[in-house]
Amino acid sequence: MRKIVLYIAMSLDGYIADKSGGVDWLNGDGSEPENCGSYSEFSSSIDTVVLGYNTYHQIAAELSPGNWPYEGMQSYVLTHRKLETQNEIHFVDTAMAELLTKLKQQDGKDVWLCGGADIIDQALKANLVDELTISVLPILLGDGIRLFQTNEIPKYLTLISHKSYNGIVDLVYRVK
Repeated sequence: MRKIVLYIAMSLDGYIADKSGGVDWLNGDGSEPENCGSYSEFSSSIDTVVLGYNTYHQIAAELSPGNWPYEGMQSYVLTHRKLETQNEIHFVDTAMAELLTKLKQQDGKDVWLCGGADIIDQALKANLVDELTISVLPILLGDGIRLFQTNEIPKYLTLISHKSYNGIVDLVYRVK
């Protein structure tokens, strides 16, 4: 069975975006500028991306306009908007838990839970996340969009691995 994997970057104080939703701070400290980090290895382990509309819109309009960065992967955008499927980008108006449960049962590589914070929160509450890879960046934002919105339900994790590069620390956990 496929795993649902959260792979995301956050500031040292727990934010995935600044208070205006920006992510232009997503870089290391410059100590190893040639080190590309863990994304390349991670992306080879997945073939499906799940994200909310706001994250999709930020990627498509701001971060990578005209060039979908997840080409070759099935992408599912959770939205109530009536939008047509574009190549491998499927706009779905379904419950997040229903979609992730369905994807988990299909054949293929792992499924990347890309964001945003609300989608991540729902998936954690529904016990659908199998692994978390969190890249902690060397910045304190002080305010913004928190990665973990609520802590209503304790989640016990097992550290699988950790790695540091360019001032960034990747922590990989399995949900117990």
